Amino acid sequence: MSKKSNSAAVLAALLAGAATGVILGLLYAPEEGKETRKKIREKANDLKDKAVDEYGKTSEKVRDAYSDVSHNVKDKYQSLSSTFKETAQNVASTVKDSYDKYKDQIVSKTSDVVKDVETELDGLK
Repeated sequence: MSKKSNSAAVLAALLAGAATGVILGLLYAPEEGKETRKKIREKANDLKDKAVDEYGKTSEKVRDAYSDVSHNVKDKYQSLSSTFKETAQNVASTVKDSYDKYKDQIVSKTSDVVKDVETELDGLK
């Protein structure tokens, strides 16, 4: 945005310089005061109109740039959100599969240990 701020400052300086040059030129021109004031008023109105027009163009460019950035941020958010959801689902699935696999192994080993203990207890009786 500083580039656009600099552009606006340069534009304002150019317009101010042009207005000063026109006014000085008209003041030193060998014409009647009434005619000179009329020309100054017309040039001032022209410069004002140009400034308003340039401001409108610059504002439109800033709005367009903001819209583009906003759209890009939304797209990135949606993409990252989808990727995160997919990754979370994959992790959850992997954890569940591992749990099921090891649960069955633990149940099997526990059953074996219980049988061994029962056998030992029967042997002690």
